[in-house]
Amino acid sequence: MYVPTANAMADPDVTAFLAAHPVARLVTVGPDGRPDSTLLPVIVDGDRVVGHLARANDHWARIAPGSPGLVVVGGADAYVSPGWYATKAEHGRVVPTWNYTEVQLRGTMTVHDDPDWVLDVVTRLTERHESGRELPWSVDDAPPKYVRGRLRAIVGIEVVVESVEGKAKLSQNRSDADREGAIAGMRAEGAGAALAVADEMERALRG
Repeated sequence: MYVPTANAMADPDVTAFLAAHPVARLVTVGPDGRPDSTLLPVIVDGDRVVGHLARANDHWARIAPGSPGLVVVGGADAYVSPGWYATKAEHGRVVPTWNYTEVQLRGTMTVHDDPDWVLDVVTRLTERHESGRELPWSVDDAPPKYVRGRLRAIVGIEVVVESVEGKAKLSQNRSDADREGAIAGMRAEGAGAALAVADEMERALRG
């Protein structure tokens, strides 16, 4: 991933980012050279990323043991109009861009076709997403026979992480006035992701 110095995330920021974004895209290349990509919930656990794939998805069957894998964790992203920049009125030498945050983890792949291993991952994922709910659902709430049947429909994946890169492209290369203008523009026109990007831009500007 291309990461200019101004856009590089520090280690604490990467850790916080991964904790806040529990879904990732797993990218691998099969034996025929064809790339495969699947969006899946994951847990980043130290130097490992774990999750699971549907058995019916042949992505897992195309992963050779020890082959390289890429895990892409994306944050909010949004278009930035040059019309929001203060410098547009000064000289007009401005162009559109796209702001976003992303972390990429690379490492070696292992597929786990072991119901107990997969059950542990499913249980941990469930606890992560159910915690904080008034009536959290637990894997133990379902009949054991049913759970075992569902486990047969998935396989586990594990990436032993060898490198991590974090990028926060939030207009750090622009003047404070241009950044303020872009933040205001996103908030005036945007919703959802644009508002999230505006918040991230403001934190980067004030920090």
